[in-house]
Amino acid sequence: MARHLITSALPYINGIKHLGNMVGSMLPADVYARYLRQRDHDVLFICATDEHGTPAELAAKEAGVPVDVFCAEQHDAQKAVYDGFELKFDYFGRSSSAENREITQHFARRLKENGFIEERAIRQVFSIADDRFLPDRYIVGTCPHCGYDKARGDQCENCTRVLDPTDLIEPRSVISGSSELEIRETTHLFLLQSKLAGEVEAWIDENGAEWPQLASSIARKWLTEGLHDRAITRDLDWGVPVPADTWPELAAEGKVFYVWFDAPIEYIGATKEWADAARDGETRDWKSWWYEADDTVRYTEFMAKDNVPFHTVMFPATQLGTREPWKKVDYVKAFNWLNYYGGKFSTSQKRGVFTDAALDLLPADYWRYFLIANAPESDDTSFSWEHFTSTVNKDLADTLGNFVNRVLSFSRKRFGDAVPAGKAAGEAEEKLGQEIARLLSEYEGHLESLQFRKAAAALRALWSAGNSYLEEKAPWLEIKTDEEGAALTLRTAMNLIHLYAVVSEPFIPASARAMREAFALTGDTASWVTAEEARSLTAVPAGTAFTVPPVLFAKITDEDLAAYKERFGGEEPAAPAPSERSAT
Repeated sequence: MARHLITSALPYINGIKHLGNMVGSMLPADVYARYLRQRDHDVLFICATDEHGTPAELAAKEAGVPVDVFCAEQHDAQKAVYDGFELKFDYFGRSSSAENREITQHFARRLKENGFIEERAIRQVFSIADDRFLPDRYIVGTCPHCGYDKARGDQCENCTRVLDPTDLIEPRSVISGSSELEIRETTHLFLLQSKLAGEVEAWIDENGAEWPQLASSIARKWLTEGLHDRAITRDLDWGVPVPADTWPELAAEGKVFYVWFDAPIEYIGATKEWADAARDGETRDWKSWWYEADDTVRYTEFMAKDNVPFHTVMFPATQLGTREPWKKVDYVKAFNWLNYYGGKFSTSQKRGVFTDAALDLLPADYWRYFLIANAPESDDTSFSWEHFTSTVNKDLADTLGNFVNRVLSFSRKRFGDAVPAGKAAGEAEEKLGQEIARLLSEYEGHLESLQFRKAAAALRALWSAGNSYLEEKAPWLEIKTDEEGAALTLRTAMNLIHLYAVVSEPFIPASARAMREAFALTGDTASWVTAEEARSLTAVPAGTAFTVPPVLFAKITDEDLAAYKERFGGEEPAAPAPSERSAT
């Protein structure tokens, strides 16, 4: 048994997330965590809402509530959606927590002690119309590198280059749209990444060899372009305050840490929140997961590609600079973007399907399976209602759902409400068992190597193998001449249903429960299926009582499809907009 620390990129607090956010971090992380738990590994799956920064302040102002109240409400709203998707976090924290504030300030003090933070007077953009300094993200203009005309002041999402606001051509305020901007002097703290560049590169050389190409190429691109010192404080009211015992003047000015400094630290902060939330008599050691844990913990991060630079370069630089043995990531699972009919999903522009609306339409398992089966691993992928409908109807309704219903309904009709005995397994069953064991091994290998689309294909192949066996044996014909043979076929098929219930749980947990609960199987505690169990298919013995569950997956009709396209849109956009910052 290994210890696995898993984090998914922190969803930002500014509203309910869309399906692209879900498949880009949280959902695949949940599938992986569920799989590892089922294989009896010790797993800690951590996530949180990313709550600091100007967008939270502005959203709260628009809602007419204090920013702390706004964030608390939005945290609960997001958590409810993730519960609906059955994301099984061990803890879902908040970056505004006292724990994150404490650890972020600790990191900052250590970095200063080690000579990696210094104060610098800088000239910063001030909006006369808005009467405030503008954070980088609230200045937009034309990217000097690729010409994209909606580049933000911190990063161009079109070419992914990191920017400073003064780099932009024709900059303007996002708040007012005013271009009446001027430069004023103010003092900020800078993280001296340039002094840590060699250490970061050496660390990536040593640890990044097994990362997927998407993650490693982005990290290497940042290193090649050179690590620049970056301001890690902002002039905001909401954030982790600069500690007064270390920087009294800046604290007096109300400086707070930049959201991209404190947000990754919240992975550690949320783990401490988890420990602090322990019930009486329960011991949770947060430090054993994060401190001096290089040899005892395997740490996997999940994120979309726009978050890769911060996780593979900036956060490791921060950790290295503390000169303390903090656990750094072992494997970075990065995803491309899920588009919506060729354009980007967008929270701010309400383009695409959002997770709360998705759950209003159909149960979570429909979405979980489709999204993982089409995860944007090697390239951007595109959501369309036609593709979604086809996948649900073919894979879930026909291949799996229909198999379960046919087998259980036919057996109950001909043999009653208990698994029939029938004759001993024959050549067809032996062949089936070998095929199931082979496919199961394939499925396991893909999940262990975090190849989610391939894992979905292997799971689909497992379901298809049952259908092929059923078609070959045709118990509805077999029963006319060989009742004992038909009973064997149905008993074998019911064992397949139980196997599907166990191994499908990482993808479709609710449907897996329904399949498993169909059998009144005493002491059914199996968390996984061994190769021998897959070959023998005897977990559900003759005489076991069963029920026929409701239809697992209802087909999406042509009328449904038309209604979904009417409600959410289903045409290629004329000018695709870039993806917004979706997570930490």
